[in-house]
Amino acid sequence: MSDKAELITARYGTKAEWTPPKRLPATIEELLNRRCIRRYIDAPIPDDLLDTLLACAQSAPTKSNLQQYSIIVTTDHDQRMKLADLNPDTGHMKYCPVFLTFCADMRRAKRLTEKHGYDFANNNMDTFLNAVVDASLAMQCFITAAEAAGLGCAPISQVRNRMEEFCVALDIPDGVFPIAGLTLGFPAWEGRMNARLPIDAVIHREKYDDSNLDNLIEAYDGRRHASNPIGPENQRHADKYGVSDRCTWSENVARQLSVAERPGFRDFLLKNGFELD
Repeated sequence: MSDKAELITARYGTKAEWTPPKRLPATIEELLNRRCIRRYIDAPIPDDLLDTLLACAQSAPTKSNLQQYSIIVTTDHDQRMKLADLNPDTGHMKYCPVFLTFCADMRRAKRLTEKHGYDFANNNMDTFLNAVVDASLAMQCFITAAEAAGLGCAPISQVRNRMEEFCVALDIPDGVFPIAGLTLGFPAWEGRMNARLPIDAVIHREKYDDSNLDNLIEAYDGRRHASNPIGPENQRHADKYGVSDRCTWSENVARQLSVAERPGFRDFLLKNGFELD
């Protein structure tokens, strides 16, 4: 089996059903082999490297070239500790030399519209979605560039758990909100490969078809449990559902999604300038 096939086998946790091309760009191999890194050595990231990675983020596609996102870079130790204290379940926030907050930003476009004497007529759900996608694409371009440069990173959705306090800490104004944070640093370990869902569960050819989903998930649960069992400490809502001797990936997902997450998110957005019509 070629190295490329081994990468795909590792990504899915089972032997690849196709033979990948013998020659692949390094970026593709890095993407197939990528894993979140949550441990970092105590070393700063050079400013010129960080600025270059941010330029890569700004090279991302953007809807109609509107560029409706902002990135807040936090390197100050005390400020990082303040943000980390708002997210106690993500301890690696305390040990990364750089923390980035990727924000959907409607504010800039609104200011520019009004600057030219027009009424801003796009405070709506479509703009909300476009801004979120713009920020997400920028974050992924940053991640790809950072990992190609030998850095490790891990996205953090928990920044939305205490949204108001987080926005206060970063002086985030109305019309802007954080979609995710990102820890960044030089890796202190190689990370763990998490096998992804089988390709047939995610990729649909010509038309959407999930008629075989149950069988695909059952097989996937078995592979995940054999290679990376979910221990009692990582089982979701054990206080409500108890601890399972064999908590599979799909059971843990079901546990998580059976309890509403961030139920105040819409109210926060409405309070902070997003009309969502």
